[in-house]
Amino acid sequence: MTMKKIKTKIFLTAATICILTTSACTPTTAQRGNMLQNFQIEEVVTGLHTRSDVLRILGSPTTFAPFNQNIWYYIGQETEKRGILDPEIMEERIIIVNFDKDGIVQDINEVNSDRMNIPINRSKTATHGNDITILQQFLGNLGKFNPQEQ
Repeated sequence: MTMKKIKTKIFLTAATICILTTSACTPTTAQRGNMLQNFQIEEVVTGLHTRSDVLRILGSPTTFAPFNQNIWYYIGQETEKRGILDPEIMEERIIIVNFDKDGIVQDINEVNSDRMNIPINRSKTATHGNDITILQQFLGNLGKFNPQEQ
C-alpha cells in the first residue's frame, strides 16, 4: 500500500468516528398527551358548546377529574432527551374544561404549570430482617428436620 492510500483510510476512519459521535448526541424529542394549540381552544365557546362539540374540536381528554365527570383535563408535554441523561421538559400545557350538569361548557382554564424541581433520590430503603452468615444458617438448620424413621 502506498502512503497516500493509508492516509486516505485514516482520514475516512477519523471522519466516520466524528460523524458517529456527534450524531449520538443528537437530542430525541417526544410528545405525550394532547398538546392543544391556541386556535383550538379559542374555537370552544363557553355557554354554547356541549361535550360532543368539545370532543370534535379538541379531541379526547387526557383524563377526567376523579370525583367529577364534568371536569376534563387536556395534558400535553414535550420532552427532550440527550444521551443517557434524564428527559427535560421543554413545553407543557394543561387545559381544564368545566361542564355544567347539562353538559354545556362553563369555562376553559389553563393551569399554570410552574413545577418544583424535586431531585430523584436513588437510594434504597433498608429492609429489616435477620442478617445471618452462611455458617449460622447451616448450624441453625441442624436438628430442625424430622429424623428418618427406621
